[in-house]
Amino acid sequence: MPQMSPTMWFSLFILFSITMIVFNQMNFFSYKPNMIKSIKKTIKKKNMNWKW
Repeated sequence: MPQMSPTMWFSLFILFSITMIVFNQMNFFSYKPNMIKSIKKTIKKKNMNWKW
């Protein structure tokens, strides 16, 4: 069984690295989050008078 030369291992590593980077970039940029159209939340404040 013949052995692989070091340049062959390196080219295989480069191939898999590029494949992984492209796959991750495609997954990252294909996600489109839902935009919030309107925010109708109001903050209710309670006025508390502390009498020490």
